[in-house]
This record gives sequence, structure tokens and C-alpha cells, in this order.
Amino acid sequence: MRHPASLKQFLAAAAFLALGLASALATGGERPKVEFLNSEAAEKAGLPFSQAVRNGDTLYLSGQIGAPPGTRELVPGGFAPEARQVLENIRAILTANGRTTADLVKCTVLLADMRDWPAFNEIYVSFLKKPYPARSAIGTSGLALGARVEVECIASAGP
Repeated sequence: MRHPASLKQFLAAAAFLALGLASALATGGERPKVEFLNSEAAEKAGLPFSQAVRNGDTLYLSGQIGAPPGTRELVPGGFAPEARQVLENIRAILTANGRTTADLVKCTVLLADMRDWPAFNEIYVSFLKKPYPARSAIGTSGLALGARVEVECIASAGP
């Protein structure tokens, strides 16, 4: 049965409100505190974003490239050293926020060349243990500072 657009819009709005009510009831009506998190090294780099943002029980990590913390220079040596530095950066951010790679639930990998996907997988599994977080890999036409790989993640930050 087809419904007029206005009924569909009403039902969508009602569902949205119900989700909001369920969320409010689950948190006692309080909005989760949002924290914007940066290390001293990140502050030193002077980039216009936070390393991570904690919203309730979720920690969102900004995309990391193969530059050591506090710098705007990629590590030398090409793809493999960059990929390792990316994962070291992610590990350091997690550690600074009382988390480990076991708390990762989703990672998005951006590759300047999708032919590097198998090499990235080899390095990735040396940093993470099963069960692995959900993951996407996307080919891109360019990354900051000419990087060959960037990874952003979402981690559980609950008790």
C-alpha cells in the first residue's frame, strides 16, 4: 500500500522522535558530555581539528597519516613505514585515553593507491588482534601532505 508523502514524512518524524526519547530515557534525560581531546604534540602541530572526541561511551579518532605526533612531515621510506606510523599514532591516542586497539569498533582506511591494500593488511594484522573491528578501505585521489595512507577510527569508551 502506497502512502502519501506527507504520511511518510510524519512516520519518519515520529520514528526520529521515538529514537530521541529512547536515548533521553537511557541517559536519564542528560546529554552525554562531549570532550575534545588533544595531546601536547597535537597542539604543537597547530592543526585545525582534535585528535579525538569522546561523546558518551564512544571515542572518535581523527584520521591519522604517517607523520609522527607534533610534526607535519611524513616518515621517510614510503608506504610501509607510513602505515606503521599511522597505526602507532592510533595506538598512542587510544592509550592516552585509557583505551587499547581491542576497543576499536570501526576503522576507515584511505589509500592513495588501492594496490597498497594487501601491504596495508599485512601491517594492520600485526597491530590488531582478532576479532578485528569493522573496516572499510577507500581509494582516494589525494591525502594530506601527500600521504599514501590515512586511517580514522571509532572506539568504545564505555566502562
